[in-house]
Amino acid sequence: MLALTFSTGIADAVGFLGLDRVFTGNMTGNVVILGMGVAGADDLPVVGPLLAFVTFLAGAGLGGLVLRADDVGWSGRTTACFGAVGAVLVALTVLLGVHGTDMPHGVQLTVTGMLAGAMGLQAAAARHLAVKEITTVVVTSAITGLAMDSRLVGGHGRHVGRRVAAIVLLGAGAGVGAALLQIHLALGVAVSAVIALAVTVVGHLRGRETA
Repeated sequence: MLALTFSTGIADAVGFLGLDRVFTGNMTGNVVILGMGVAGADDLPVVGPLLAFVTFLAGAGLGGLVLRADDVGWSGRTTACFGAVGAVLVALTVLLGVHGTDMPHGVQLTVTGMLAGAMGLQAAAARHLAVKEITTVVVTSAITGLAMDSRLVGGHGRHVGRRVAAIVLLGAGAGVGAALLQIHLALGVAVSAVIALAVTVVGHLRGRETA
């Protein structure tokens, strides 16, 4: 889940810097951008964030539909969900490799929608695994919990390591994504695809071992 958190940071950097200021994983940021865009502030986009929001919902809904019948934990359906995320990211890598930064606006919106949909499916599968404090797409709750539960304020101090790791890795992923964009728009998505597929394989094998 921490690897996928890093991957989401990359995807959000690609969306925000390479796809006209749209977050593909962080829907909180998209809602804020959408609200300001509707108000006409600073020529912020409206269509892209709205599309990302809708397709993220669709991806998360699909994940819920597929996984609802399973118990919490890794299953064959979890493998299928994460595998589908990896497959979509591979397809987007090819699409971006063909078009690069000079893609038509329609293609850009297609990439935005597909990437956000994949992040929604990933978030649903991650939630189904129920790893405490890690959603792979946002760290606001981790930051809140880190402060509230700190021993400095009399809290229990549990889950500090994973909370800090999630915060650091999301930021690190965004930094890596921004750096890769300097080379080619497709590279960040390619790295995210490799991570998603690696997590799928490792999770599937570990799931079989513990079954």
